Amino acid sequence: DPNNPLCPGATRANGEELNPQYEGTFVFPNDFPALQPDAPEPGNSDHPLFQAAAARGVCKVMCFHPWSDLTLPLMSLSEIRAVVDTWAELAAELGASYPWVQIFENKGAMMGCSNPHPHCQVWASSFLPNEARLEDRTQRQYLSQHSVPMLLEYAEQEARRKVGAWLLSVYPPCELDICCGLLPRRHVWRLQDLHEGERDSLASIMQRLLTKYDNLFELHAHYYPPLLRSATVRKFMVGYEMLAQAQRDLTPEQ
Repeated sequence: DPNNPLCPGATRANGEELNPQYEGTFVFPNDFPALQPDAPEPGNSDHPLFQAAAARGVCKVMCFHPWSDLTLPLMSLSEIRAVVDTWAELAAELGASYPWVQIFENKGAMMGCSNPHPHCQVWASSFLPNEARLEDRTQRQYLSQHSVPMLLEYAEQEARRKVGAWLLSVYPPCELDICCGLLPRRHVWRLQDLHEGERDSLASIMQRLLTKYDNLFELHAHYYPPLLRSATVRKFMVGYEMLAQAQRDLTPEQ
C-alpha cells in the first residue's frame, strides 16, 4: 500500500524519507521522536526544590515484516527469530551509549497504535526510568543479601522439577489484569547474550503466548477514564509508560 508509511517503498510520515524494498525486518529513526540525543540543558536552578535535567536519547521504529496483514503470532518461527535477532542487535548497539534501552509494542488501536503494520518501538535514554531504577535497586539488594540473582532464584523456586530453556510465570492479579513474566533458566544479563537455541525457544514461546493473548482479548475489554493531551487529543498510557514511567507532555503551568 503506497499510502501506508511503513510499507516497503512507501514515503514515510515525515513526507521526505522513502523506505527501501525491505523483505525482512526494517529499522529506522522515529520521524517524531520523544527523545533527542542533543536535548539542551535546562540551566541551573536557584533552589534545590526546583531541579531539572535534560532527558536525552534515541527513538527508533522496527518493522517486523513487509506485510501489513500479519502480527507476530501469525509469522513463521524463522521470521520471529529474525525479529529476536534484530532486537538483540539494537539492544547491543544502543546499550553501548545509553544505560536504558526499552523495546515495546503498542498493539492495536485500543492501545493507541495508529498503524496496523506489524512494528515496535525502541527507545534508549540517558537515564534509568522510575520502574527500572526500582528494579535495579531491589535486585542489587537481594544479590548482596543472598549472593544469588533474585530472578534466577525465583525461576529455580518456581520450576525446580521442570525442564526447558525458559520459564513462563503467570503473576498474581495486578493492575495489568493478566501479567506474564518470561525468564531464561540460566543467568542472562541482556537480550544479546542469548545463545542460538535460547533464541529459537524464545521465538516459539512468543508465538504460542501471543496467540493465546490474541484469542483471549477478543473477549476482553478495559474501561478507563479519558486521559487527555489537549481538549481533543487523547493521552494514551501504553508501552513505554507502562514499563518505564509516564511522560509529562505539558508543564503544570501549560
